[in-house]
Amino acid sequence: MDQRIINLYDEYNTHKPLSRKEFLYRLSLLTGSTGAAMAVLPLLEANYSQATLTNAEDLFTERVTYTGSKTEMQAYVARPKEEKKYAAVVVIHENRGLNAHIEDVARRAANAGCLAIAPNALSPLGGTPANEDEARAKFQQLDAADTLQNFIKVFDYLPTRKDCNGKWGCVGFCWGGGMSNDLAVNVPSLKAAVAFYGRQPATADVPKIKAALQLHYAGLDDRINAGIPAYEDALKKAGITYELYMYEGVNHAFHNDTAPARYNEAAAKLAWQRTIEFFGKHLS
Repeated sequence: MDQRIINLYDEYNTHKPLSRKEFLYRLSLLTGSTGAAMAVLPLLEANYSQATLTNAEDLFTERVTYTGSKTEMQAYVARPKEEKKYAAVVVIHENRGLNAHIEDVARRAANAGCLAIAPNALSPLGGTPANEDEARAKFQQLDAADTLQNFIKVFDYLPTRKDCNGKWGCVGFCWGGGMSNDLAVNVPSLKAAVAFYGRQPATADVPKIKAALQLHYAGLDDRINAGIPAYEDALKKAGITYELYMYEGVNHAFHNDTAPARYNEAAAKLAWQRTIEFFGKHLS
């Protein structure tokens, strides 16, 4: 697919405020017609009916609530069926709220032997709408400070669970990658944080990080990648344990297997393998 089309979708989807009307107009200019634009659209937008259905036969899953900053937070939980204590991994969604894809990612973490919990940032606004555009728009209504606190509060909830062993990490994607970096700054008890193509924290906050970091970036993701040099320099100066991987020739959101145009199977599988190995090392 023409990289200009993917870049336009990224502008609409994550990078800049762009109305759907303007996006579709510009897409039709790039593709040559409205009909061609409509044909390309399903390849760009996530189709959660195509979310990989991870084998859940050996998993225990449930929907829970916990006390957030000012409201009750919704979350999806998955872990192996065996009743024992597990290291916890907080799975953080993209800028669409908790959906079928992220729930499937949580089950993947559970199949790897973790207690996975995926909070929904949109809980204060009633949860995730079925319409992806509506879900994305709701993120503009969230208070950033309250949202951060709502994710920090999950680490108060985890010790109350009989199936948590007191060790925890987090992994986030896109918007969630930025939140993963923020949690590394703000949660001293965090042992490991993984960020997929996420916004970097302020360099002045980097010395606060106690967790080991694993950072995954897409080679074609110019906006997010612009922040890498300053972040990496700050990590080195602060003596933070980190791993940084650049996946050349792939786009932002390469791990999301519900969006065909940007999903890259090889990069996604390698990055996930590295993620699970990283948690195995730092949460054991």
